[in-house]
Amino acid sequence: MKKNILLTCLLAFSMIAASQTDNYLIVGTYTGGKSEGIYVYKFNSTDGSYQAISHVKTSNPSFIAISPDQKFVYAVLENADNKGKGGEISAFAFDKTSGKLTYINQQPTGGDHPCYVETDKTGKWVIAGNYTSGSLSVLPVNKDGSLGKATDHIQHEGSGMNKQRQEKPHVHCTLFSADNKFLFVPDLGIDKVMIYAFDAKSGKLTPASQPFAKSVDGAGPRHFTFHPNNKYAYLIEELSGTVVTYQYKTGRLKTIQRISTMPAGDTSFAGSADIHVSPDGKFLYASNRANSNTIAIFSINSKNGKLTAIGHQSTLGNTPRNFNFDPSGNFLLAGNQNSDEIVIFRRDTMTGLLTDSGKRISVGKPVCLRWIEAN
Repeated sequence: MKKNILLTCLLAFSMIAASQTDNYLIVGTYTGGKSEGIYVYKFNSTDGSYQAISHVKTSNPSFIAISPDQKFVYAVLENADNKGKGGEISAFAFDKTSGKLTYINQQPTGGDHPCYVETDKTGKWVIAGNYTSGSLSVLPVNKDGSLGKATDHIQHEGSGMNKQRQEKPHVHCTLFSADNKFLFVPDLGIDKVMIYAFDAKSGKLTPASQPFAKSVDGAGPRHFTFHPNNKYAYLIEELSGTVVTYQYKTGRLKTIQRISTMPAGDTSFAGSADIHVSPDGKFLYASNRANSNTIAIFSINSKNGKLTAIGHQSTLGNTPRNFNFDPSGNFLLAGNQNSDEIVIFRRDTMTGLLTDSGKRISVGKPVCLRWIEAN
């Protein structure tokens, strides 16, 4: 009898432990070739193993966002109609039991080639950034997770010194502050991080008291992230291959450092793409595409937020457009867009350095990685 009770307890414990290490990986892609849309995997944070669960067909879901309650997934459809209003954003319900996505509805984003989507902290608003049109829109979320028509739309103006890439505004990211009061919008085309005050009741955006943070001319601001302590923020600049470190306080950014992401002696075009701070706040990682195909690794000074380069890891593939940490922080997954696979790296939490786990997820043109906790 006692043996049976012990076995039952051990089985229950093992099931709980397994549920805590398994999470859903949601992958956005460019469709065509090997990809049909959004892919769902179950990922084990103990050994880095994974299992394909489901996928849903949709057109160019290049960037996705997860609702705060993790019940819904929002995906941009990065398309254009050559009239400036060809982009759309789709809403899906997510079933944590089955790991399946169910289409709800979609709405226009008010621009061409939306490349970024973000939900506010209340889950009542979704922001879409339109790259080609250089604009952003605010869409309301209904109780069933469906999207309403855009209630606010902002068009950026201006250009930059790089006539090929900065001929007009190009919004590349829309990120909320932790307190949900500000929205930060890097615009590659005008070399600015635009800053907006956000009203969570009305969904209205207005210029903040500091309306923008200016980048070096020709740098091309792309993605933006905060340190977990919210005292510092970091910007990856695509065209110059640099990271800018900011002091952050109440919607205001103060530049304190600018550092290269490229390996020493590599003077090729960086094509920098993504940037993330490790969950423990000790390290920052930034991806370079073009010829480099590396992830730059920096240690973060806990006293002032400044970066020190400590290494560069080959992504073992081509065009690391996006990467992300698993929820445990023990693995970094790099989406190599032009190699049609996600490379799984183990992350040394003490040194910050990466090693190849030997595991690969084969998926066509992976360009966005997001996580949902499994039940």
